[in-house]
Amino acid sequence: MESIPAQMKAVQLVGHGGLDQLEYREDVPTPSPGPGEVLLEVHACGMNNTDVWVREGAYGTETDAAEVSTWRRGRSTLEFPRIQGTDSVGVIVAAGEGVPAGRVGERVMVDFSIYNRPEGDDSLADIDYIGHGRDGGYAEYQVVPAENAYEITSDISDAELATFCCAYLTAEQMLDRARLAAGERVLVTGASGGVGSAIVQLARVRGAIPYAVTSAGKEDALREIGAEDVILRDTDDLVAETERVVGAPVDVVADLVAGPMFNDLLRILRPEGRYTTAGAIGGPVVDLDLRTMYLKQLELHGSSQGTRTAFRRLVRYIENGDIKPLLDRTFPLSAFHDAQRTFMAKTYIGKLVVVPDRHWDTVGAPHAP
Repeated sequence: MESIPAQMKAVQLVGHGGLDQLEYREDVPTPSPGPGEVLLEVHACGMNNTDVWVREGAYGTETDAAEVSTWRRGRSTLEFPRIQGTDSVGVIVAAGEGVPAGRVGERVMVDFSIYNRPEGDDSLADIDYIGHGRDGGYAEYQVVPAENAYEITSDISDAELATFCCAYLTAEQMLDRARLAAGERVLVTGASGGVGSAIVQLARVRGAIPYAVTSAGKEDALREIGAEDVILRDTDDLVAETERVVGAPVDVVADLVAGPMFNDLLRILRPEGRYTTAGAIGGPVVDLDLRTMYLKQLELHGSSQGTRTAFRRLVRYIENGDIKPLLDRTFPLSAFHDAQRTFMAKTYIGKLVVVPDRHWDTVGAPHAP
């Protein structure tokens, strides 16, 4: 195994604002694992919406939706400079005190959640995440708690493995919160993105029937990963079109868009239906007619990240081949600005993944600026 350098290449977030707040540096000190930690040589790291929203400070506060604020609203653990990146995949190259030396050499996927609760307590009330409360995977090396590093033996590539972590854990938690069951119909908004495409696949794992809301040109790709059918998001009447396509009551709405379509999504639900959300790319402040909610006796669930139990279930799905990676393309770490511009354009299907330049020839693929 190669010696570990004293400095590494990484992308650091140095403040809230535009892409200029993301700096690619070649002189960042390589971290060392402390007790109970491992040092990971990062091979790939997936991109997520929270990267952009934290950079922009776009989470608002409970009293001012437009105020610059980061994730956790008013109790932030974010410090600058911060290396973001939640979906780390790589190889353990060093183990801290108390970690078996035999773990060195394992290929692992990182559970990005910082639970702040003991094993067996699945409450997410105090949750934080790697890439926010501590440095993440947009770097050549990363230190994580040993318990968060899960060995993966599946033969999929590192870049493909990096598509799963945040998106699929978020999706699984959303479906857990909504108690989606076999035979039920679920309408998925933002279905071509990382979390949306994960929901489509995870719904099928449960024996449920997913219907995807997306833009034109993405229909076939969503049917290929399990969507029963597709509704175009810019249709004139979303409620009527959903009724036509589904032809039966919708039990659950898994929403990642919100914005102007929010109230229509509640109208689409059957009486006693369940709404679950973990994002609002169409706008976080919505119009809600409470009469729709209480007269139909609906349940509304907010969700973020997921539990240890859900993550371990996700690992099992990967190892068993129950879910498949949906990798759109990869970018070298040095082209991070290009990667995030592409991410924000939302013209892709599935996930974008960043690869340290030193692994580009073996893990990456030609990227499209």
